[in-house]
Amino acid sequence: MAYLAADTACPPERVERISDPETGLEGVIVIHSTRLGPAAGGCRLMEYPSEHAMIADAVRLAEGMSYKNALAGLPLGGGKAVLRLPPRDFDRKAYFRAFGRAVERLRGDYLTAEDVGTSVADMEQVAKSTNHVSGLTARPGKPGGDPSPWTARGVFGSIEVAARRRLDRPLVGLRVAVQGLGSVGAELCRLLHGAGAALVVADVEHTKAAAMVAAFGAAATSPGAIVSADVDVFAPCALGAVINRLSEEQIRARVICGAANNQLAHEVDGARLASAGILFAPDFLVNAGGIVSVAGEYFDWTQSEVAQRVDAIPRRLDELFRSAEIAGLEPGCVARTTARSIIASGSGVRSVELAK
Repeated sequence: MAYLAADTACPPERVERISDPETGLEGVIVIHSTRLGPAAGGCRLMEYPSEHAMIADAVRLAEGMSYKNALAGLPLGGGKAVLRLPPRDFDRKAYFRAFGRAVERLRGDYLTAEDVGTSVADMEQVAKSTNHVSGLTARPGKPGGDPSPWTARGVFGSIEVAARRRLDRPLVGLRVAVQGLGSVGAELCRLLHGAGAALVVADVEHTKAAAMVAAFGAAATSPGAIVSADVDVFAPCALGAVINRLSEEQIRARVICGAANNQLAHEVDGARLASAGILFAPDFLVNAGGIVSVAGEYFDWTQSEVAQRVDAIPRRLDELFRSAEIAGLEPGCVARTTARSIIASGSGVRSVELAK
C-alpha cells in the first residue's frame, strides 16, 4: 500500500484489512498513532467505489483523530475503522459481531465507537466480541449512548467564539448554513435556533431538511447550493472535502465552523480561505465533543467531567485564534503543528492555554 504516504501528511502506524466472508464484512482499521494511548476513533459504514477510496478515507480520518485527541488532551491516539456497506441484504448483528472480533484481535490497540452509518445498537453487537468499544447504552450518571449531542455542543460553542472574533457579533440574528442534518447537524440546528440564529439547511435526504423547516423555521436549499448561500457562518456537518478550490470561489460566509471531519480537501485550502478573509475553525479541534464522550465512557468519567471537557473546546479555539493571529498564520496550520508536536512528545497537551 505504498500510495498511503501520498494520502496523508503523517503515515499511519498500521493498516489492517479485515474480512469475514460468512457475514460479508469487508473493511479496514487504520491505527494512525498510539503515542498518547490506544488509537481511538469511530466505525464508519458506507459505500465506496474502490478499495483505494475506502483505505484513503480511513487513513485521513485516522490522522484527524490523532490530532483531535491530542488537542482535546485525551490519553488516546488516533484510529478509524471504515467498512464497506454490503451490496445486498445482510445479517447486521452477525456483521458487527464479526467486526468486534477484528477489533479484539488488535488487543486493545484500537478503541471503536459509532460513526457515520453505525449506531448504538451496532456497538452493542460489537461489545459481544470485544471490550474495546464505547458508544454503548448509557448508564445513569455516566456518559454513553449516541455521542452526537456532545459533538454538537462543542461545535455550537465554537461557532459563538468564531462569530465574535470575525464578525464581532453574538449569534442572535446571524444567518448560519448547516450542511448535513444527521444526528449532529440536527442537534446543532436546535442549539443555533435557541440562540436566535436564522438557519439555512440542506441534506441529501429532503425529509430531514423539511423537518428543520417545520421545527425551526429554517430555509431549505440543495446540498450543492448551500455552499454559496448568503450567510454569515457556514457549518459543514456532512462528509469531508467540502472545502476545495472550486467551492472556495463560491463561499460567501465569513466564518466556517462545522462538525464534518476533514472539511479541507487539502491543507493548502486553509491558506486560501485565510487569504479570502474567511475564518476557518479547524474541524479536528471543534468537533471533539463526541470522542470526549467516548473517552469518558471508556475511562469511567462522570457526565459532569465530560461536560467540562466539551465546554473547554470553545476556549481552546479562542486561544488558537489568538496564537494564529500573533504568528501571522492560518488557524489550521497552527492547530496541526501543535497536535503533531504533542504526539511527537508523547506527553499530552503541552500548551497550558490549549489544555484549559
